[in-house]
Amino acid sequence: MTTRTRAAILLLLLASALGVRPVLAADPAPRATHPASVLVNGRSYRWPQRPVVVVLIDGNDPEYVKAGIERGILPNMKRFIEEGFGGVALGAMPSFTNPNNLSVITGVPPSGHGISGNYFLDPATGREVMMNEPSLVRVPTILSAFSQAGAKVVALTAKDKLARMLAAGLDPGHGDITFSSERADACTRARNGIDDCLAYVGRPLPDPYSGELSLFVLEAGALILEREKPDLMYLSTSDFMQHTFAPGSPEANAFYASLDRLLGRLAATGAIVAVTADHGMNDKSRADGSPNVLFLQDVLDGALGEGSTRVLLPITDPYVRHHGALGSYATVFLHGSASPAQVAGILRGLQGIEVVLDRDAAARVYELPPDRIGDLVVVSDRGTVIGTRARDHDLTKLAGHRLRSHGGLAERNTYLMVSRPLDEEYEMLAVSRPLHNYDVFDFALNGLR
Repeated sequence: MTTRTRAAILLLLLASALGVRPVLAADPAPRATHPASVLVNGRSYRWPQRPVVVVLIDGNDPEYVKAGIERGILPNMKRFIEEGFGGVALGAMPSFTNPNNLSVITGVPPSGHGISGNYFLDPATGREVMMNEPSLVRVPTILSAFSQAGAKVVALTAKDKLARMLAAGLDPGHGDITFSSERADACTRARNGIDDCLAYVGRPLPDPYSGELSLFVLEAGALILEREKPDLMYLSTSDFMQHTFAPGSPEANAFYASLDRLLGRLAATGAIVAVTADHGMNDKSRADGSPNVLFLQDVLDGALGEGSTRVLLPITDPYVRHHGALGSYATVFLHGSASPAQVAGILRGLQGIEVVLDRDAAARVYELPPDRIGDLVVVSDRGTVIGTRARDHDLTKLAGHRLRSHGGLAERNTYLMVSRPLDEEYEMLAVSRPLHNYDVFDFALNGLR
């Protein structure tokens, strides 16, 4: 008879004498075998020894974090930076949501995964389409690779436009959980790995144009982490608050204090928590408060005639109320006799335009897929946004708020934070080369002491 068996018999005898029925701890379930690391798109990622949570705070310009730390309302982010790691990282171009989320979860720039914006002109059909389908992604994600290797993976997003791409390759039937807070009322175990998300989280369905849409993601993530014990988790928020409120404003401070509290809750489970962003955010308004817009299609129609060019705004998505589909990045397709050099010359002469590159140069400089951008790529400066025609943009929905937007070079700076300190190799990497937001899984899985 083993020592363990004797102890169990004694416990049963004692319980019988006391008239109670004991609850015996079950043997821990044997862990499924798994590889020591997983190779994804040319990078090897170590298997997590404890849960790893990567949080992408949409629109998290460094100024929000700076303002919050100065006011003492971000104790957890401050602790991550001081006791773990914190540094400025570059986002992918264009500095929009979809290309950067896909860069983060694939570990490669848009030239690798193929998502060149929130919206693009499909060369096969000539139609403008949303870039929200998994079929448009050209490489596997880190999330799907770990899931297929046996990890339990969670991928939650605020905006439903990202949900299908994040869920690609995940298996709810084997414990993966994936949904958007925007559609949390429609979750099913078969499709999302969880039933009745609203009851699970204990929150009502959030308004898509609210800070609650983002907080729901982190609240759900914290509960799932505490209850379901996943191996790998990705949480992606919305940038409605950053589009609407400036750093240091009471509304932004309250929102960031809530984010910080939930980051602390994630870290309190013992998980490794890494934080980055898809892009920053800047004020794009004139002194009188009106949006500082350069309507590029009107300019080119006036110079070359209607039908000679087609201006596409890749910021376009289903959530345009807070930015009017106005960002600091555009692509231009040429249909007339004008050459790329001629049109580029017109554009470079416009006040507010920072960069104009032809297709090949843009693909090379910004690591973009050349078949999914226009003949020209146009980037406006820190204080200017690009529109098509004035009549195409309804700015009344800004409801009196100054226009804040992104897309250009001025919005590439983000934070990369990890809740635990880096090892010596990754400390050197962090200071010896530019960091990108899509390094975050590498740092969180490979780079810690």
